[in-house]
Amino acid sequence: MMAAQTHALHREMSAPATSVSLQRIVRDGEEDLVAVEEPLEIRVNGEPIAVTMRTPGHDEELAAGFLYTEQLIDEAPQVRLTDDLAANIVEVRAKLRRHPAKRHFYTTSSCGVCGKGAIEQVLADVPSLPAGPICERGTVARLPERLIQPGFTRTGGLHATGLFDPDGQLLIAREDVGRHNAMDEVVGAALLSEMLPLHQRLLCVSGRLSFELVQKAAVAGAPILVGVGAPSSLAISLAREVNMSLCGFARHGTMNVYTGPERLRG
Repeated sequence: MMAAQTHALHREMSAPATSVSLQRIVRDGEEDLVAVEEPLEIRVNGEPIAVTMRTPGHDEELAAGFLYTEQLIDEAPQVRLTDDLAANIVEVRAKLRRHPAKRHFYTTSSCGVCGKGAIEQVLADVPSLPAGPICERGTVARLPERLIQPGFTRTGGLHATGLFDPDGQLLIAREDVGRHNAMDEVVGAALLSEMLPLHQRLLCVSGRLSFELVQKAAVAGAPILVGVGAPSSLAISLAREVNMSLCGFARHGTMNVYTGPERLRG
């Protein structure tokens, strides 16, 4: 049984700029590390917009990426953490495209949202993706092997997203307890670095491919999305509609290609 005693916050660092917050605990009489999970409140122009459970470390990027992939902003905002870090609040100054009360936010896969309506909602605002790069199938299948995950190695409790160039070079990697957070952090980092849209880039995630991840990748402009796990039926449908190459079960140099095979050769 896990002991209640905890120890000081531990931060794991690794290139390219991956940073996750871990906590020392006592388990079965021995020290262990677990991923930190805490709420983050995102405020825009002083107004609370959303609260998400996340692993602290890239909060500014998370806020920027969340607002961008939810199509509330279309340019890099001004972002800062509040002076009291324990408050878990990030302040954003930005011009909103629409008020969030008027935006339909997709919830979990158990919410029963109509698949056809969800896809139509995304397609109303997301243009069809461009042709993008042509990549070697073997290179794409090995992207998970190049996805830096020091936090997962230490805890087994984190998801990861990586941004790659067409040759398989890792550009940005982020880890978080939430797979959607890891994606938002990568998109946020790209947004704040003026790298969007991701028309010549690839995104890779460490787990399954959900509708939400395809939606966020499409909004960011990524024509190729790769996952270690399986896609859902709605993820495949949306990928097909936005002209995305969706690849799953990428393991040991092989993968399944569900949509957009024309971007892969070999």
